[in-house]
Amino acid sequence: MISVAYAMGQAGGGGGAAQGAGGFASFIPLILMFVIFYFLLIRPQQKKTKQHREMVNNLKKGDRIVTSGGIHGRITAVGDTTLTVEISDKVRVKLNRGNVAGLLQSANPPAQRPAKDSTPDNKKNK
Repeated sequence: MISVAYAMGQAGGGGGAAQGAGGFASFIPLILMFVIFYFLLIRPQQKKTKQHREMVNNLKKGDRIVTSGGIHGRITAVGDTTLTVEISDKVRVKLNRGNVAGLLQSANPPAQRPAKDSTPDNKKNK
């Protein structure tokens, strides 16, 4: 019985080189899965985190924000790590910068373009 098992192990001829190539080939699906996960999950999350960090660092007095708890307010004071937010008349709360979920309106909004006439020139009423 031992001689049969020994004979089966030697049947491949140059088995050592073939097994080495097969070992690397078995890692290709794992590498491919990691690349797919990177481009579909990890990279978009890093971009989103970077955008949020930039938004939080650029907050200034007068900006309208919404917190991660859903509270809407206007920034009245800005500190290094905290913000003072007015949520109602004479009601102010302090919160950490990281708790800001989004910017609703900047203190200096971009200039609005004048409204266009909705009817084309050739279809105006006489």
